[in-house]
Amino acid sequence: MKKHETADDLLNAVGPAFGKLRRSSLLEVENPIPQKDLSRTLILNIVLEAEQRPERQPDAPAAPDAAPREITVGGVAAHLGVDPSVASRMVSDCIAAGYLIRAASQQDGRRTVLRLSPEGRNLMARFRRHQRDAFEYITASWSEHDRLEFARLMLRYVTDQDAVRTRPSAPRTDRATPRAAGNDGAPRPA
Repeated sequence: MKKHETADDLLNAVGPAFGKLRRSSLLEVENPIPQKDLSRTLILNIVLEAEQRPERQPDAPAAPDAAPREITVGGVAAHLGVDPSVASRMVSDCIAAGYLIRAASQQDGRRTVLRLSPEGRNLMARFRRHQRDAFEYITASWSEHDRLEFARLMLRYVTDQDAVRTRPSAPRTDRATPRAAGNDGAPRPA
């Protein structure tokens, strides 16, 4: 491992390190998950997280009997930050593999939502076991304290990242105002 001389060196190395995590570590442990299924778990995890997080109104406490959140192809695209057509192809691949199913929304019958199939649930359970095995394998030489502290800090980082992603964005002040707009806000011809 390369030693980082300063705090800046260490913090600058975090981004590239995150990039290496998913690409390499899960492929090099015993009984690896095939590369194609590893890619599919990205989509399946988004659907699984939506199913596990109940729907709730902002600033309202979570009700124990609340319905699971529903996720659409558009929601997957937004979560991944990709074009809807890219998300649609990824979702279609998961459906063709038997890991996802399309279903009518229980909240709005005009919408089509995504659900994990039994095969998708089995793949995700296997993937979670594989992730745990990889973590234990990679950190085998670490003290239990270091392993647990790293796990705690990683979970905190992911929680804070989700909070940043889901909070309402502040109005941007760097946007240009419409040129020669009338009182109604519609642009006027130049």
